Amino acid sequence: MLVKPRIVFMGTSEFAVPSLSILLEHGYDVAGVVTATDKWGGRGMMQLLQSPVKQYALSHGLPVLQPEKLKDPNFLQALAALEANLQVIVAFRMLPEAVWRMPALGAFNLHGSLLPRYRGAAPINWAIINGETETGVTTFFLNAEIDTGDIILQERMPIGPDETAGEVHDRMMKLGAQVVLKTVQAIENQSYVLKKQDDALASPAPKIFHDTCRIPFHLPAIAVHNFIRGLSPYPGAWTLWKNQQMKILRSRPILEPIQPYPPGQMVSDSKNFLRYAVADGWIEVLELQLQSRRRMRTDEFLRGVRLS
Repeated sequence: MLVKPRIVFMGTSEFAVPSLSILLEHGYDVAGVVTATDKWGGRGMMQLLQSPVKQYALSHGLPVLQPEKLKDPNFLQALAALEANLQVIVAFRMLPEAVWRMPALGAFNLHGSLLPRYRGAAPINWAIINGETETGVTTFFLNAEIDTGDIILQERMPIGPDETAGEVHDRMMKLGAQVVLKTVQAIENQSYVLKKQDDALASPAPKIFHDTCRIPFHLPAIAVHNFIRGLSPYPGAWTLWKNQQMKILRSRPILEPIQPYPPGQMVSDSKNFLRYAVADGWIEVLELQLQSRRRMRTDEFLRGVRLS
């Protein structure tokens, strides 16, 4: 006998919104939404900001839960009261067993890689930094270890040689929503075959911190180019210019085996181009952003500064 899913959706960022939207568009019963607590932000940190998922949920009349702690008995009671039999998790945080074991049909997560590759918080970034030409999305049932559960569905997508993490994110967001829908349909129809993950093929995609985003100009041009686009637009690969942080958001590798300058040396005509020496050539800067300034093309930047 087929069981109609009654869903609790868990998510926070913009990446999760199309997945929630597509479930509502196809008539699925979303009993409630779990998302992050509101955060202070905006100018002067004086505005209480709602997550994109909360904004979407409220605009569609969905009940919203915002627990500070996922093991809080009051939250667990409120979650159980929604009487959902399926949890759908997209761009949320790690769930305790008391949460993901609750629904009869299980709890599945959408992950932005072809698991077991790139387990962790930043799969899109690391795939691009490592020069991958392909990535994808995976849905899997949750278990006690992060990103290790049995795979339900996977779909692949290419990564272009100059695509940034932001561009891949936006394409993956749409693909992910389609795979979430297909996964819910497969669970509803009991038409899926689970696949175990091979831990021997696993690779990490740990959280990225500011200090690790400094550009490694000592590497070859392609590796530096991949590093820059893998962190663009956020958190942004950076270097220092006149003792202030400068993010490089778009670049072009130039191979030149005989390199007369030390890695990291800036060279410019002060009008049209700005380049940094790397191990086997140059990284040409196409777009950049100075600290506390808007992003701009290199020619715009050069019109407003004086280079020694």
